[in-house]
Amino acid sequence: MSGRIEARFAKLKAEARAGLVTFITAGDPDQATSLAILRQLPAAGADLIELGMPFTDPMAEGPTIQASYLRALQDGATMQRTFDLVRAFRKEDAATPIALMGYYNPIYSYGPERFIKDALAAGVDGMIVVDLTPEEDGEFCVPALRAGLNFIRLTAPTTDDKRLPAVLAHTAGFIYYVSLTGITGVGTPDLAAVASAVERLHRHSSLPVAVGFGIRTAEQAGAIARVADAVVVGSALVNQVAMAKDRQGAIDGVLGLVRELAAGVRQARKPVAAE
Repeated sequence: MSGRIEARFAKLKAEARAGLVTFITAGDPDQATSLAILRQLPAAGADLIELGMPFTDPMAEGPTIQASYLRALQDGATMQRTFDLVRAFRKEDAATPIALMGYYNPIYSYGPERFIKDALAAGVDGMIVVDLTPEEDGEFCVPALRAGLNFIRLTAPTTDDKRLPAVLAHTAGFIYYVSLTGITGVGTPDLAAVASAVERLHRHSSLPVAVGFGIRTAEQAGAIARVADAVVVGSALVNQVAMAKDRQGAIDGVLGLVRELAAGVRQARKPVAAE
């Protein structure tokens, strides 16, 4: 099993703070810009990185991430080019964990065994496959785990105690708690409900819990960071690319927001000085 994810959460625990997990789409808006952003995410404050695998039918994504997938595909994004991004990143950064996030169709088309081999060779640490249920673990999850690739499972407000053991059975790296029902990029998480859900997940598993969906600002990220082991932000960062007028604007927009989010996360658990 790749040790970068475990090592990073151990480091965060030693620092008594939550981590910031940033999502960007591989190849959005083009390969060169995507690589420039990816390379600079750790320095801007990202503790872990999720890299979206472009796909034509991302059923769990809202309009923002759907549009990013289309931009990447129009620029010629492929699975091999996604691995190229990770490989280039690893030449400069051997410590920051990277998880690929997406859907099983592109993996199936690529070939699961070949995918696992090439992902590990490129320097990928984990996988989040949105549309593979526990009943299908033998298809990809178990082989990935056996090869040393963390399989990060999604849980949601609708995942009850009866279902949870099956969901967590082959989960590794961390648990991704989806704080809202529905698609990405819409709604705002309820802090009390999130705190209760994280506490419940910790009762069922010793793995860290990262919370995502609906987090857009440093204030929201800070609030979640007080109750979770990590905060995941995706659509808000991808939207910076969509709004940019040019390549440099996309880079500056994403990294600027990451710095703001990182500051919010890092300040979240610090005691407030008395006046």
